[in-house]
Amino acid sequence: MRAVQVEEFGAPGVLELREVAAPEPGPGQVLVTVDVADVMFLDTRLRSGWGTDFFPVQPPYIPGGAIGGTVRAVGAGVDTGWVGRRVAARTAASGIGGGLPLGGYAEQALAGADVITEVPAGVSLDQATALVHDGHTALAVFDRAAVRPGDSVLITAAAGGLGTLLIQLARQAGARVIAAARGATKLALTERLGAHTSIDYSEPGWTDRVLAATGGRGAHLVLDGAGGELGDAALAITRSGGRFIGYGAAAGEFAGKASDGARQRGVDVVGLHDLNTGNDHRAAYATRILEAVATGTIEVVVGQTYPLAEAARAHAAIEARAALGRTLLHIG
Repeated sequence: MRAVQVEEFGAPGVLELREVAAPEPGPGQVLVTVDVADVMFLDTRLRSGWGTDFFPVQPPYIPGGAIGGTVRAVGAGVDTGWVGRRVAARTAASGIGGGLPLGGYAEQALAGADVITEVPAGVSLDQATALVHDGHTALAVFDRAAVRPGDSVLITAAAGGLGTLLIQLARQAGARVIAAARGATKLALTERLGAHTSIDYSEPGWTDRVLAATGGRGAHLVLDGAGGELGDAALAITRSGGRFIGYGAAAGEFAGKASDGARQRGVDVVGLHDLNTGNDHRAAYATRILEAVATGTIEVVVGQTYPLAEAARAHAAIEARAALGRTLLHIG
């Protein structure tokens, strides 16, 4: 089968299309003929050689932690009725709070039978694959956020896969949404999805604009997908007694330097590992988000797709901060 491998750590050009042996499903696993593979920011970081102390990957390896396709075969102990069904899933190597995002950039990939989700009618494989990671995280963030009508909600990295979902969820809950992203194209997308105010956080003084939009008090709630210095700046202007949920690191690292000062002001600071993102919630979240997509309540923004052979272009687009929503590879 064809697969994209990281031959050595480095720039996107180290991603190479290869012929490799197809995997065989073990007990409790299914083999999926992959139509769509998700491309994450984390994939680009690992490819560059970052984070090997936390994510022990070594070349050569096949990136990709989420797939959509059709079940081709099942391993021991798995209902054969899965064969032929459209599914979306994390790969067998991937996982929340552990595991590695590996195996997805390929014509066939393995997934655990306990984490596959059948894709309902009315939902495309692109949509379902884009939601494998973002769908349950968005709902975990939203549920913990407890958005109230009239709340001001600042969302950073608002034009990314998670941000675009959270804009819609917060707006539907009656919040006043302030979207922070980079560049006119991304800001236009956030406005189309329902943001009341859009702010370019690559420009100086962006936090002053947030304060102006909230009457000088800061947002009741900050949903931070940016992390790094951007996330710390957002945390520093979170309203006293407000809530801050940091779930992303698009700027390089999770926010945290300003946590002590924020807590002294009564801000409830919540990190990704404080959220209910484990397997015990996965199935319920998957059902909720896919039903919302099927009924048209939620739009899934897939900003760009690439053929498998052009995985390097997908990585380059993400690293250049040019990607909108989710980035996917089409395998066939």
